[in-house]
Amino acid sequence: MTNQQLSPVVEKALQQALVDLTDLSLLGKQAHWNIKGSRFRALHLQLDEIVDEVRVASDDVAERLAALGGVPDARAATVAAASGLKQFDASYLSVDEVYSQFEELLMTVSDRIKATLDPVDDVDHLSNDMLIGIATGLEKQAWMLRSAAANG
Repeated sequence: MTNQQLSPVVEKALQQALVDLTDLSLLGKQAHWNIKGSRFRALHLQLDEIVDEVRVASDDVAERLAALGGVPDARAATVAAASGLKQFDASYLSVDEVYSQFEELLMTVSDRIKATLDPVDDVDHLSNDMLIGIATGLEKQAWMLRSAAANG
C-alpha cells in the first residue's frame, strides 16, 4: 500500500483508535493522581503500567497512520470532540470505583477497536494485526484490574 492508496476505512479506524488511546492514557493519569483509599499504592502503580502500554500503542497507531500517508491528529480539541470514553469527575476518586471504571474504559476502547477489524482486514492486514494486538493488550489489562479488585 502506498501513500496514495490509504484506504478511508483504515484511516478512520487508526484515527479513532489514536483518539481513544490518547484519551485513555489521559484518564489513566487523571485517576492515578486522584485516587484515594486502601490499596492506593497498588492501583497507583498499576495505572502507571497501563498508561505506559497505552501510550506505546497510541504511538504505534499514529506512526502506522503516518507511514500510510495519513495525518495523525491527537490534539486536545480533537480528542475531546471524538473520544467515545466516559470521563472521570475532576475530583478525588475511590480506589474501589476506579478499579471497575477503568476496567470498563479498557474494554470500551478494545470493543471500539474490535468493531473495525473486519473492514480493516479486508484492505490492510498489517494495520489489522497491529489493532488486534492492541485490543488484546487492553483486554489483558482489564482482566488484571478485575483480578486485583476481586482480591481487595
